[in-house]
Amino acid sequence: MTTIAVTGATGFVGQTLIGLALEQGLAVQALTRRPRVSTSAVRWVDGALERPETLSALILGADAVIHVAGVVNAPDKAGFERGNIAGTAAMLIAARAAGVGRFVHVSSLSAREPSLSNYGWSKAEGERLVENSGLDWTIVRPPAIYGPGDREILDVFKAAKLGVVPLPPQGRFSVIEVSDLGRLLLALAITEAAVGTIIEPDDGLENNWTHKEFAKAIGQAVGKNVRPLHLPRRLLGVAARTDRLLRRNGAKLTADRVAYLCHPDWTADPAKRPDPALWMPQVETIAGLAATARWYREAGWL
Repeated sequence: MTTIAVTGATGFVGQTLIGLALEQGLAVQALTRRPRVSTSAVRWVDGALERPETLSALILGADAVIHVAGVVNAPDKAGFERGNIAGTAAMLIAARAAGVGRFVHVSSLSAREPSLSNYGWSKAEGERLVENSGLDWTIVRPPAIYGPGDREILDVFKAAKLGVVPLPPQGRFSVIEVSDLGRLLLALAITEAAVGTIIEPDDGLENNWTHKEFAKAIGQAVGKNVRPLHLPRRLLGVAARTDRLLRRNGAKLTADRVAYLCHPDWTADPAKRPDPALWMPQVETIAGLAATARWYREAGWL
């Protein structure tokens, strides 16, 4: 039985990934900060990226590592450095020490533009460490991820329910549903496909999405004819400061996030799409958004 070691296992992507791994009959060793009950299929390891001794226990006996854990929001540059650079470095050291060659690293499209944001800078630096690790690595740069259980895009669904969706200046971007991303990560972990390459997956939609199109699609998912409202960067900056005052460290719109949201092109590079023989998206986005809205309602989030 193939055994996969997973970081970020308790998060949005990680939980979906584990569920898919179990469906495929894979064994999972997963990192957790709070005690969880292990089963015959999932061995939970109490630990954290900043506790290197626990990473050795996580990787022991694994055939591959899928490094999902990372920081998407932090109050300062140091927070991104700890989560996305130092954390990645610690995982690479543990993987080399354990002799685990296969290393699938979850990065971000923001790594293409490291000068735009601290987040993008930290993901680019994490990629550099992976590329120089000497392991059989593959880097996956997901675009915007959505799906049941996601809190990052929840505010957009809430806004759509009210009929008006505030948006960045006009641009295009790609999206991927979380289970599609999970299937790709597993396919990479259990094969030698795409070793030494950077992959940029998406939902397969030709020409991708404009912000306005995606807002209307979310409106459709919640049963509203929404009004997309493009905001200038200066006004988004004011909104970020307000969100910081109201939600403090829980703010979703930060100055750092504004910097990369305003970039006009966050579409996946067609030349970096996965080989169709390895993986193709299965979730059509309109249907995926409807399923996400349904999950939010059933969970009482929307």
